[in-house]
Amino acid sequence: MLVTLKGKVLPALKHVPVLTGLRNARKPSGQNVHIRACYATSATFQLLENCLELNYKGTPMHFNYVWLRDHCRSASSYDSSTNQRNLDTGSIDLAIRPDSTTVEDGHLVLTWPDGHVTKYSLSWLADNAYEGKKQGTVQPRILWNSEIYKKVNVPSAKWDTFMSCDNELKKFLQNYLLYGFAFVDDVPATVEATEAVTQRVSLIRETTYGKMWCFTSDFSRGDSAYSQVALDRHTDTSYFHEPCGIQVFHCLKHEGTGGRTLLVDGFYGAEKVRQKSPENFDLLTRVPIRHDYIENTSGHQNHMIGFGPLINVYPWNNEVYQIRYNNYDRTVINTIPHDTVQRWYVAHRDLTTELRRPENELWVKLNPGRVIFIDNWRVLHGRESFTGLRQLCGCYMTRDDVLSMARRFGLQA
Repeated sequence: MLVTLKGKVLPALKHVPVLTGLRNARKPSGQNVHIRACYATSATFQLLENCLELNYKGTPMHFNYVWLRDHCRSASSYDSSTNQRNLDTGSIDLAIRPDSTTVEDGHLVLTWPDGHVTKYSLSWLADNAYEGKKQGTVQPRILWNSEIYKKVNVPSAKWDTFMSCDNELKKFLQNYLLYGFAFVDDVPATVEATEAVTQRVSLIRETTYGKMWCFTSDFSRGDSAYSQVALDRHTDTSYFHEPCGIQVFHCLKHEGTGGRTLLVDGFYGAEKVRQKSPENFDLLTRVPIRHDYIENTSGHQNHMIGFGPLINVYPWNNEVYQIRYNNYDRTVINTIPHDTVQRWYVAHRDLTTELRRPENELWVKLNPGRVIFIDNWRVLHGRESFTGLRQLCGCYMTRDDVLSMARRFGLQA
């Protein structure tokens, strides 16, 4: 490790006991020694040329100087009542450096050239450092195939308790976050009750299909969902730039045979591809693919277009957060050069193979009274063909508001 003295590079100093609150020592020449240790807080820091290096509880972290001024939590820089920044980031000198730096009572304290003082708790810096975010998980999940899910025996929420007890809602949201879907049982088999149980969770997203929809196999819309044929696994609204976050289904009536619902954990399949073929996984995260929804019926004319890779990951930790897979609505591939097309088809086949493995399929029967909430960014759904009258109602939900509700209960989402 190196230490700088006004542009000079020196060997790193050994840790020596330093009193809490001691500022940058001044040599007679006025040069700053840019390293300090505080055993009381297990913290050391160095002022490097373009950042501050903080070692806290054995973890080295790096903080850009402009970043340190920009994120100041003082009253003049940040409004704690609204959690919004007051400071004009465009006014910060891009060459700014603190005049003095110290660790005091578990806080990093910086004094800037204009005399402004910034104070951060060391734990806040650790929580918000890139090094921690890179290693951490945004949303904990349990990846599953049919056997894994059945062994867990995840309980469904019960209508009466769910509608009146926040703890039941919290447990429901926890299961939804972990597995990508969850059930509420004993719901009255009406559109009104389905709407009520949905709104207990969060807001309904109104789309071209309306707010709450109710359909049978009458081909009233230009979509194969309005038929009796089997549907392969897929995510919905892949043709939206922002596909709907949550899909809600409630089978109100079925007088016939078949019609079971298929569920597949898309993240489980994606991780299998990552393990077996990292280069194919990477390609599926980078190549934009177009999906279309073209409807031209007597009552509805729509043309929706959405672009996006089949797999989306957070760039800092490569965690999967969305899968967009719909072979029905994927349209002409003309967004990638010809020498990439063949490689994309190979990668797509790898993902398709994983998603279609029988052991990854979970089949459930949706009977009247059982409402299912599906994470449309993670869990693919489909159905087997059926006979007779089958009436379903449901809706889409706004993903952001569902996650916000989960965070209100202290869940990591």
